[in-house]
Amino acid sequence: MQERVNNIAVKVENLTRTFGDFIAVDHIDLEVAKGEIFGFLGPNGAGKSTTIKMLCGLLMPTEGTGTVGGYDIISQSEEIKQNIGYMSQRFSLYDDLSVEQNINFFSGIYSVPESRRGLRKEWALEMSGLKDKRNTITRTLPGGYKQRLALGCAILHEPPILFLDEPTSGVDPISRRNFWNMIYEMAKAGTTVFVTTHYMDEADYCDRLALIYRGKIIAEGTPNELRENYMTREVLEIEAEHIVEASEFLEKQGIETAVFGSLLHATVKDAKVAVPLIYKTLGEQNIAVRRVDKIVPSLEDVFVTLIETS
Repeated sequence: MQERVNNIAVKVENLTRTFGDFIAVDHIDLEVAKGEIFGFLGPNGAGKSTTIKMLCGLLMPTEGTGTVGGYDIISQSEEIKQNIGYMSQRFSLYDDLSVEQNINFFSGIYSVPESRRGLRKEWALEMSGLKDKRNTITRTLPGGYKQRLALGCAILHEPPILFLDEPTSGVDPISRRNFWNMIYEMAKAGTTVFVTTHYMDEADYCDRLALIYRGKIIAEGTPNELRENYMTREVLEIEAEHIVEASEFLEKQGIETAVFGSLLHATVKDAKVAVPLIYKTLGEQNIAVRRVDKIVPSLEDVFVTLIETS
């Protein structure tokens, strides 16, 4: 039992935060193991950022208890701040400072020992790919470079737990993938990573996930567990013309659909029954259907299904 307790990096019970009559976070329970990449997923406004601010000691909970790195989130918020890294969705960099000046500033904020500041600075420059741009003013950097620099600054003091709040918001897909590669490397080295995102395709990068909707956790588990335990229906991928109109006609037939780029996903009880109905329904509306294939559900499919049944 003691070994299990020692392996827990983050634990909260009944965590709640209200703003007047609005319940932003509604009595949630969470447990994150050391060295785990834990994804906290949900749409904008679901309560992700409010939760992460409470865990980082930046916002007091209305109700509930919790610990981060063994420190109490209510009575030991200053100790928590000294033992975590935190990267907000706005990157937290000073745009009017150079790359090197930002690193120097955050080295001081995080009390990096003088004897290690030079090494940590060079590490941050190497990690962010900015060794040749150390004198560049930060606001002139592309989003992907800003993102990596912000991550480097957040972990200059080598914290055991890292909180990332929507870290890939607003950056291109290649930068997002590169960023996740860096997260993997940190987790391999033993860092616990707690990351919030509304990008459902990033869920598969995580060891374990919690899905939050309207302040409540509606599902938790590994990506595969979420698919197996919460996706009881089958998913069809439809390639057709006029997908918005196609979606409307299928919904009238009781077939639940969601737009995925230029495709439709339909969630059905029985694919064998649904496929002929889809062709018939859209054919009667003179909407050409190129294909209808049964696919492995994405975590976005799981999330949409959970929202519809919650």
